[in-house]
Amino acid sequence: MATHQIKYAGEADRELWDGYVRQHPDASLFHLFGWRDVIHATYGHKTHYLILTRRDEGGRVGAEGAKSTVQKILGVLPVVHLKHALFGNCLVSMPFLDGGGILADSREAEESLLSEVVALGRKIGASSIELRHERLLASGNDLRASCGEASPDTLQATTRTDKVRMLLNLPGSSELLMKSFKSKLRSQISKPLKEGLTSVTGGVELLDEFYRVFLVNMRDLGSPVHSMRLMRNVLDEFSECSRIVVVYKGKQPVAAAFVVGFNHVLRNPWASALSAYAALSPNMLLYLRMLEYACDNAYHTFDFGRSTAGEGTYKFKEQWGASPAPLYWHYFSLDGKAPNPEGLGKGKFEKAIRYWQRLPLFVTRIIGPSIRKHISL
Repeated sequence: MATHQIKYAGEADRELWDGYVRQHPDASLFHLFGWRDVIHATYGHKTHYLILTRRDEGGRVGAEGAKSTVQKILGVLPVVHLKHALFGNCLVSMPFLDGGGILADSREAEESLLSEVVALGRKIGASSIELRHERLLASGNDLRASCGEASPDTLQATTRTDKVRMLLNLPGSSELLMKSFKSKLRSQISKPLKEGLTSVTGGVELLDEFYRVFLVNMRDLGSPVHSMRLMRNVLDEFSECSRIVVVYKGKQPVAAAFVVGFNHVLRNPWASALSAYAALSPNMLLYLRMLEYACDNAYHTFDFGRSTAGEGTYKFKEQWGASPAPLYWHYFSLDGKAPNPEGLGKGKFEKAIRYWQRLPLFVTRIIGPSIRKHISL
């Protein structure tokens, strides 16, 4: 006899959770249990890690006369609760990252987890739920019906598909990588080297220099900056598969990136360059070093991160040979209002962006993280 149940995972479930994630073909870096600790330790957000299990009662009888049971995981869903008077009350899987969402063995398992997270959202008074997927849920566009009994008339759902991941399949070595590039790209790569730019790849010892570049770049973009604790906590939690690359002009860091690997995919969640040095093309050397590191460390794919088709970052990544893979961000409104994912775009905050760009760096470093922690993008 088999019974199904959903439990909320705690620290004791870490090994069981990650064991399921590592063997699932659709799993991503963002499903790993460690992100629970990273996000809570950095920003204090409450997390809800849902596990759907099946308990099979066997025929064998133990020493005390009880029948043995075997627990099998059918699906998981990591969720973070973001609550703020200005930015809203929502559940997100996963904030600050490109993916997350439901990882399950079947459509039935997906629907059980979806129904549970909707019920959780109602219980805590959330107005919305956002689930970020790198593939379309098995229920497709029929999301509302998939919520089952937890979907009264106040529930509405929509899916945003305008964002893509830019993915590059990698050869077996950095030597083969360079040979695979077109002559125009090789010429662009050679420019920062001719200008005397150098690079270093390492770990936490490069964090301060990475953050110096990141802080300036975020201010210039008009965006509140993440706390440096976020990157430090990622380095601590994923120490074996996370690295920092820094490009220098002399002793001055002019570009920097952060990479994290999982299941033969190396991802680049954060990369920045100083606009004052744009003429030297430090970004070309930065991305070359990341790709070389990926090739020489047995990664099969490099994920350049999220882009919008046709925009500048999309075209930059495309010139390296990267191809788009769609992202499916599912939005659920629990208050009867139609979900409006487009309302999260830059247009809504144009005036705030202009003001932020004028602030001194020390101000953005102090107050930026207290704002950024509430912005899920």
